[in-house]
Amino acid sequence: MHSITDWLRGLSGPVVYAVIGGMVFTEDALFFSFFIPGETAAVLGGFLAHQGRVSLGWMVLVVVCAAVLGDSAGYEIGRHLGPAILRTRPLRRHAKQVDTAQDLIRRRGPAAVFVGRFIAFFRPLVPSLAGMSRMPYRRFLFYNALGGLAWGVGFTLLGYFAGAAYTRVEGTVGRVAAIAIAGLVAVALLVWYLRRHRSRRREPSDDGGGRKP
Repeated sequence: MHSITDWLRGLSGPVVYAVIGGMVFTEDALFFSFFIPGETAAVLGGFLAHQGRVSLGWMVLVVVCAAVLGDSAGYEIGRHLGPAILRTRPLRRHAKQVDTAQDLIRRRGPAAVFVGRFIAFFRPLVPSLAGMSRMPYRRFLFYNALGGLAWGVGFTLLGYFAGAAYTRVEGTVGRVAAIAIAGLVAVALLVWYLRRHRSRRREPSDDGGGRKP
């Protein structure tokens, strides 16, 4: 993470927007969440905005647009390629999660597009499954835009305010203590996120009529 941040700091503003937007887009459109979590890109964008490298408003706009367009690309891929996507190697390794996502689409319909935006594994998968199920694009786009807006604004601001908090702490107690506090906060956020993610993964399975994994 530190090396990526240092690398981005050396880039010009337009290139930073392009890199962050590209990371968010490719995660949603091409299943790159296995390598580049979209939250990481959005938080990095917010952090760089706090440092004055880029504009916060433009970064939020870039992240939201990239999220919405990435999901739309995933929808079209699913609509045209269909079940062939599910036979790719990365998805065969996660067959149980794929089944859960398909069940979520069947039970919740378009609302699953909004919910899936906030679950790391489901984020790139749900749009393709929506395309496979022939969900009307206008309906998909409405929930996709709502989810992309809430997710993009939320995680970009998280990075921005995390940067502000880091600066205040660093000025008070010094760089070493600031790094230690930032590390503890990051671990706490990670533990909270993983627990929430696991509970949401169990919820669809519990509502699915007791189907065995």
